[in-house]
Amino acid sequence: MESLALQIFNGLSTGSILLLAALGLAFSFGLMKVINMAHGEFIMIGAYVTYFFQAFLAVPLRGAQGPKEGLVFLLSIGAAFLITGLVGFLLEMTLIRRLYGRPLDTLLATWGVGLILQQLARSYDSRNLPVTSPKWLVGAWMATPDLALPYKRLFIIALAVICVVLIYLFLYRTRNGRRIRAAMQGREMASCLGVATRRVDALTFALGAGLAGVAGSALTLIGQIGPQLGTTYIVDAFMVVVLGGVGSLPGTILASVLIGVFNSFLEMSTTATLGKVLVFVLIIAFLQWKPQGLVALRTRS
Repeated sequence: MESLALQIFNGLSTGSILLLAALGLAFSFGLMKVINMAHGEFIMIGAYVTYFFQAFLAVPLRGAQGPKEGLVFLLSIGAAFLITGLVGFLLEMTLIRRLYGRPLDTLLATWGVGLILQQLARSYDSRNLPVTSPKWLVGAWMATPDLALPYKRLFIIALAVICVVLIYLFLYRTRNGRRIRAAMQGREMASCLGVATRRVDALTFALGAGLAGVAGSALTLIGQIGPQLGTTYIVDAFMVVVLGGVGSLPGTILASVLIGVFNSFLEMSTTATLGKVLVFVLIIAFLQWKPQGLVALRTRS
């Protein structure tokens, strides 16, 4: 039972990471039909923001124990959201806005932007950089004498839940959220009713970029960061979006949990590489049966 519970927990933690990486992509891809290949680099920017906060703010404020302090780490998550969101907003205003309706051009353009951002990171430091976890995230919670749940993974799961709740409140309890849902369900009708769809596009793209920055901050807890950090998760994020249903928040949540749990159990019975291949094959087979994904977005035809 401990082994089964551990695999389920590993699947949930992996699914939480995928959910954080895919949340922003789900909305930008679902609303604007923009294939954003720079989404992985937005994740990288969020990770570097957390690193800079620790390197240049935590140590001067807290002394030798600065990297261990959790307050600066929590502040860096909010800063990663704001800074990465601002980068996404500027990218939408200067480049993406001129390429709507041309998905191949947006794919190539954002891929080029991603290469530029990677090169900027390499120009600063091409090595993998460590980020010290806060002291209250070091260790594990002993659920049973034989079952240890790392605090870092528990924090990532909690962070994913908080992000989902905040996104739900934003979409269903705020005026801008209702405008986003209206544009996703019927862009022409929303525009006729006075919704500034271009402003909605910019807000949505910035929101998606900011969520990618939060994912980057969370990833600093489980490994070192580097220029190639985002490329590790961009394919998995697209798989989550496509499997869950483009633009669907419940579908994205369900798909990330299913992929995480299936990947954990398949890796246990095979190998890490073969497990990912089997998950990919299962996703392709499911999409052949239900191409709209797990939860199809309701739209007006």
